[in-house]
Amino acid sequence: MGKENIYSAFVIPSEVEESLIWMQKDFEILAIDRDSKARCGRLTTAHGAIDTPAFMPVGTQGSVKAVSPRELRELDAQIILGNTYHLFVRPGLDVIKHFGGLHNFMNWDGPILTDSGGYQIFSLAKLRKITEEGVEFQNHIDGARAFISPEIAIEIQAALGADIAMALDECVPYPCDYDYAAQSAQMTTRWAKRCKEWKQENAERPTSNAQPRNPHVNLSAIRNPQSAIERKLLFGIVQGATFDDLRKENAQAIVDIGFDGYAIGGVSVGEPEGEMLRAVESAEPFLPEDKPRYAMGLGTAPQMLEMISRGMDMFDCVLPTRLARNGTAFTATGTLNLKNAEFARDKRPVEEDCTCPACREFSRGYIRHLIKAEEILGLRLITLHNLHFYLNLMNRARSEIERGTFEQFRKAFGAEYKTRDTTAVE
Repeated sequence: MGKENIYSAFVIPSEVEESLIWMQKDFEILAIDRDSKARCGRLTTAHGAIDTPAFMPVGTQGSVKAVSPRELRELDAQIILGNTYHLFVRPGLDVIKHFGGLHNFMNWDGPILTDSGGYQIFSLAKLRKITEEGVEFQNHIDGARAFISPEIAIEIQAALGADIAMALDECVPYPCDYDYAAQSAQMTTRWAKRCKEWKQENAERPTSNAQPRNPHVNLSAIRNPQSAIERKLLFGIVQGATFDDLRKENAQAIVDIGFDGYAIGGVSVGEPEGEMLRAVESAEPFLPEDKPRYAMGLGTAPQMLEMISRGMDMFDCVLPTRLARNGTAFTATGTLNLKNAEFARDKRPVEEDCTCPACREFSRGYIRHLIKAEEILGLRLITLHNLHFYLNLMNRARSEIERGTFEQFRKAFGAEYKTRDTTAVE
């Protein structure tokens, strides 16, 4: 993109224009919307570049549910997410190391971001004990005890071969007592510092021998172990529950440590949408403009557009795959529960003008039949459609930002989008 296109989205005085475009080793800003904080960027990793805003399909167990890596590539997924805790418990690091890292193990040649296990501190609250040293789990598979410290969390992610590793944090529940939230945020900061220190101290250790097949991969980094190590990115996570002052304080503390990118965690854990947006708004001004920003674990299509307008760059969410398994499809006008009887004779695709495999080849009526008959193909087709919808939404957002029309697009999309009851009506 030429400079004249970069600036087409906004008008700025010449004396400050250079300060508004950043070019870093790993992340560059390509365009900024004139009416919001939305921006287009490019994040470079050892396994290829990621154009932002970007949605990351969730592959908790080393697999995006019901979808193969080949299908993900055909959907133009740029990066997927894996989970440190789940892969550590099963199949275990020895198995993944035996196959040369997570990329080789699952036959995915694009970037991978791995969660640190912090979310499991929240979701497996009855099976864990938190101390200053780390978290002791009674794992959910066989009840065996496992311990993850900040250092162990980063070591596991390095063994997996993650392109982007996340610092270990504590994700507190909603609602949360102020004093506990404050103590937790302070501990998250101390843990984040230990994560960075481990990475710095172990920077010269050999990395995974996975050989990417992506033609956009920086091959010089792969051939040069030290360069490849430097391409392994580490993101810090901002916590603070729903308290503005804690969010601001924790954001500044995490930024002072210095990371390759910054995530806002502890959102979409049951709080009202207004509180979720406020948590991001409180932290965002303290995050460096020249680093990628990741809003963790959300959300619906309108929520992601709201987050983009507030300066967020990266997202992950289980909704596209989870709701697909319940027969729910996403469209530009809202969700459709294809179990409903109204679709039994519907010859239309899930969404008109959609280019996903499900919409190109099958009708709503047929997909409903598959879901009602509990045929696996039905949930696979809806999953492919939903992932295509989320990924295409990010592509559209990038185009609108480049044109300087993102805010108009966001408002129009939100006005048309309706979240319908996902309970089947016979």
